[in-house]
Amino acid sequence: MNAQDDTSKQITSVDVAKLAGVSRSAVSRTFTPGASVAQETREKVLKAADALGYRVNQLARSLTNKRSDLVGIVAANMDNPFRTEQIEQISRKLMEQNFRPILMPAESADDPSRIIGMLLEYSVSGVIVTSDTPPEAICQECVSLGVPVVLVNKRKIGATVDRVLMDNIKCGQLAAQALYEKGCRNVAIISANVPSYSLQVRGDAFKRSCLEMGLQPVTGFAADFQDYNGGAHAAAQLLASGHPFDGLFCVTDFMALGALDHLRLSGAPPVPERMQVIGCDDIRQAAWQGYNLTTIRQDTAHLAEAVIEALLNRFSKPNAPATTKTLDVSLIERGTTR
Repeated sequence: MNAQDDTSKQITSVDVAKLAGVSRSAVSRTFTPGASVAQETREKVLKAADALGYRVNQLARSLTNKRSDLVGIVAANMDNPFRTEQIEQISRKLMEQNFRPILMPAESADDPSRIIGMLLEYSVSGVIVTSDTPPEAICQECVSLGVPVVLVNKRKIGATVDRVLMDNIKCGQLAAQALYEKGCRNVAIISANVPSYSLQVRGDAFKRSCLEMGLQPVTGFAADFQDYNGGAHAAAQLLASGHPFDGLFCVTDFMALGALDHLRLSGAPPVPERMQVIGCDDIRQAAWQGYNLTTIRQDTAHLAEAVIEALLNRFSKPNAPATTKTLDVSLIERGTTR
């Protein structure tokens, strides 16, 4: 019976070394990214590993090295297409750098400290947070353990953690300017009653810009969720209020899709002939023919690159001051503002 038939036997690097006729250290170097190993030796090891069905035990290796190649990603609102694309891009960039992403779903009621604590039990090399801003205490614990933390679109905290932000202020400014240039003078905003740093910043920036241009934005049209149903609910509030409006800014595309569908089904003034609508994020669905939504684009690929860069820089300079990188955004004009 060979090694492949004996399922009760755990294949080890020693078995691979024997079959390949090389040292155990040569096997280790072959499966260590960036390690030096002769091409002939590498080929022997890979051939033997394939024949034996050998796979590297990464968790066991992390116990030996005191650090794994695992990077935790804490994310909420995974039903939001923007968040899904964001996590996909970050995961791909991590894998390109020979890291293995671990996704930890989180919701508003979840304690970020507990979730990050679970990641630390796996000796992760770093933590990327895209959900609610974690408490300073757990971030300080990560720093003390030498585990870098990168916050995505989150407020600044006291711990030495790096942040990557989209220019949420510019998001609001671009939306206000675009509606003004389209001739809108009675504008409204749809947001969500959730503790979101980025939504708060872009909403406040929109209102300030409207006031600076002499517009008075209609406020108070918010839902309990920042999703499709939340957008539809807020649009229903807006129509029921009786406030006249010819321009609408939705702080996320996901909410904008719900708002658009509700407005159209309710028989509201047509978009864009008598009403202009702008979203934010540029999710894939925004370009669908049924929506053709004008939006503020956040480049998720660029964001992912900046996140991984911040993580790698922290590995090389663990004692450097905390950094904040703000990425540019742009207006994508489509049918809802023509």
